[in-house]
Formats: sequence, structure tokens, C-alpha cells
Amino acid sequence: MRERCLKTITELARTDERIVFIGSDLGVGVMADFKAACPDRFFMEGIAEQSLVGVAAGMAMEGRVVYLNTIATFLTRRCFEQVVVDLCMHNVNVRLIGNGGGVVYAPLGPTHLATDDLAIMRSIPNMTIIAPADANEMARAVRATVDYDGPVYIRVAKGHDPIVTVDTDDFRIGRAVPMRDGHDALIVTTGVGLQVCLAAADQLTAAGIDATVLHMPTVKPLDTESLTAAVERVPVVVTVEEHSVIGGLGSAVAEFLAEAGLLGLRKFRRIGFPDAFPSGYGDQAGMMRRHGISPESVVSVVKELLVTRSRRRLSAINRSDLWPTFE
Repeated sequence: MRERCLKTITELARTDERIVFIGSDLGVGVMADFKAACPDRFFMEGIAEQSLVGVAAGMAMEGRVVYLNTIATFLTRRCFEQVVVDLCMHNVNVRLIGNGGGVVYAPLGPTHLATDDLAIMRSIPNMTIIAPADANEMARAVRATVDYDGPVYIRVAKGHDPIVTVDTDDFRIGRAVPMRDGHDALIVTTGVGLQVCLAAADQLTAAGIDATVLHMPTVKPLDTESLTAAVERVPVVVTVEEHSVIGGLGSAVAEFLAEAGLLGLRKFRRIGFPDAFPSGYGDQAGMMRRHGISPESVVSVVKELLVTRSRRRLSAINRSDLWPTFE
């Protein structure tokens, strides 16, 4: 995914002189093609991410479209003040490409695990957040950012992920992508969570449960129109993300549903990392499984919520029989 992202930027830069690339402490050969084709618009700096955000903001104020690439935790935690003051307060056209979103860097431990990046970026006015599901969608998303107004955070996954999206339409920032249709449950996801949810939907179908899978490649702004249409047809809603349950996609969906009065008797659950620093070392898939971000866990939660809602509905009906009807 990262390779496709950077390759797409290079392709775009060949024909668009506004595009500038800034890298922080990346490998020597990274973006060699960009450097050869556009040497005056290529900058590879050291570990000075705060300064680079300021540099990117200055370039953007002069009419450039700047793509800045480094590790996600550095772009979000280390550079928070600069992102707020230099980028978002001025609403400039800088695209922050965060390598290793979620727990991609599991072998490096909790300091490099970006399980709070979406929450951090969601809190900042003017910031747009994109989390593509695979390399093909990443390429479409990058192309969509060129003429998009304002700062954008692009979450980059591990790479070599299965291609699960369909290359039928242009990527539209702020628009959800329906992947499966069903009336028994709604599963809302983003990023690489999509492959988890599609596998879960297959298992649910085999069990006689038809679930809608709604992919949100844009976490902010949230496509509330598509979300509303999908929610109104189902009794159960589950969100799935490779992120903390606090502040990410699950929180965005819960906030909207609550304020729009769409919860009612519907059962709702967020699946993601708990409110704790991820502990230990390992690999991305293993860490996700340990915290319930897996097809089997999604299936289990959907089934549990369907049973719970049925019992609650029956109980409500029984209680209503005890009260007189006034006309």
C-alpha cells in the first residue's frame, strides 16, 4: 500500500508542477524515481518532523500541494502542535502520509503503534482523514487529494494486503462505499478492517444472517447520509477498526447515531483496541486477533447482539401488555 501510494504521487508529480514531496528519515532508495524526475521538488530530511510540517505549510501557502511522508505516530503525536497551528489553522494543502497506521509496527512495540492516530486527527478542525483498505483504493484516494482543499491525513497500512475493493468508480472523499447488502445487521469499518468484515459477512451468510458491510474510507468527514440509510434497515450495528475504541470510527458513528436519534432499540457495539497501551510484541495480524479484531469475533458479536435485541424486544412487548391503552 505504501509503495502504491508513493508511486502514485510520483506519477502525478510528472505532470503537475504544484506537487512537492517531503520525506522524514526514509530509506535511501525511497522515492528515487520522484527525485530523478523532479529533483527541485524532492526533499528528504532527517528526524525533524515538527520542522518539516512548518516547511510543508510554507510551501503550501505559496501554492504547492505538499505530500509529507513518515511514521504515523510521529506525524500525529510528535507534530500535534505544528499540525494544528501551521496546517489546520491556515487550512493549507498538505497531505500527511502516515506509515504504519494501527499496529503495523507491532515488532517495534507500543511506542510505534498508531492506535490513536484517527482520534488525534479527528479532534482538529479542517483536517480530513482517509484510511484506504488496499493498494488499489490507496491509488484512487491519492489522486483525489490533489485538488482537494485543506489538510489531509492518509493512513497507510502494512502493504501486500489482499485487494478487497472494486475499481469501478473514482474515489470520492467523504463518501462511503457499500460492499455487502443485508437487513439483519450493519457492519461499519475503515482501512484494513474491511477485509476482516468481508470475511465475517461470509461467515454470517453461511449461518443465515445477512449483514450490510459499509466501508468508510473517509473517517472525517463522515458520510452520515449513507450511514443513515444503512442503519434504518437493521436492528444491530457494529463498528470494526484497527484503532482504539475511543475517538476513532466507532466513536464517530456512535456520536452521530446518538445525536440523530437513530439508536432506538438498536443494539450497538464498537470493536477495536481497548483503552490501554497495546502491550507486548509480535505481528499485526496476531495483535489484532488478540484484541478481537478478527472475522470470528465480529461474527460472535453480531450473533450476541441479535439474540440480546430479540430478548429485549420480547421483554418490552410483554411489559406493554401490563399497561392499559388510552385512546
